[in-house]
Amino acid sequence: MDLGISGKVALVTGGSAGIGLAAAKSLAREGCDVCIAARDPEKLADAVVELQEFGKVVHAVLADVEDPAAARRVVEETRDVVGPVDILVANAGGPPPGRFDELGLADWDVAVQRNLLGTVRLIHAVLPEMRSRGWGRIVTITSRSAREALDGLALSNATRSAVAGVVRTVAREAARDGVRINNVMPGSIATERLLQTAGSEEEVRRRGEASPAGRVGSPEEVGDVVAFLASERASFVNGVSMLVDGGESRVIA
Repeated sequence: MDLGISGKVALVTGGSAGIGLAAAKSLAREGCDVCIAARDPEKLADAVVELQEFGKVVHAVLADVEDPAAARRVVEETRDVVGPVDILVANAGGPPPGRFDELGLADWDVAVQRNLLGTVRLIHAVLPEMRSRGWGRIVTITSRSAREALDGLALSNATRSAVAGVVRTVAREAARDGVRINNVMPGSIATERLLQTAGSEEEVRRRGEASPAGRVGSPEEVGDVVAFLASERASFVNGVSMLVDGGESRVIA
């Protein structure tokens, strides 16, 4: 299926590994020129090498979305080197796990900066130009915790839900200008984050076996959903929060 986004410029934050890199690959495979941003210079360099196999323009920016100045800088550098951002994939590493009574206010500050305000600043940076061109796609990556509160993930439960609210708001305000924004909520996906929250490879295996699908998901399975939501084929999909969890969530709607 031709997704109709060949030649578009995609910016993917957290794009050096895991779901972010998988999304960048899916977009590059569809013909997008891609800029990835991340905090680790070595992982960023390795990711560029992997993305170059698709034959499209690839650029990398060393940046931390917790930095209030990072979003504007990353978007401007993408515009200068690759072109104006047509597709934004706002993906940030999850906040530290922990129960509410185990977390201090400093932990909340970090989570809000990284997982809420980092995303808000990125949307602020790309939305005016998308509106002026009459076309844009924004996909945020959160977690199943945006749909249902998960034990031991107090920070994620709060900040991911807030991002979903931002998505629904912007979807209603920007749709007539040709901009579509949607949220992807991965479940148990084989990433470093899953190992961190699970605590061991054995627990990851147990979670996979307990899933209706009988396994954990792959980053590529999430990346392909991101590419679809960023495409012309999803032109009437707007403001949704889409689970990619193999049926793990028990919550309806």
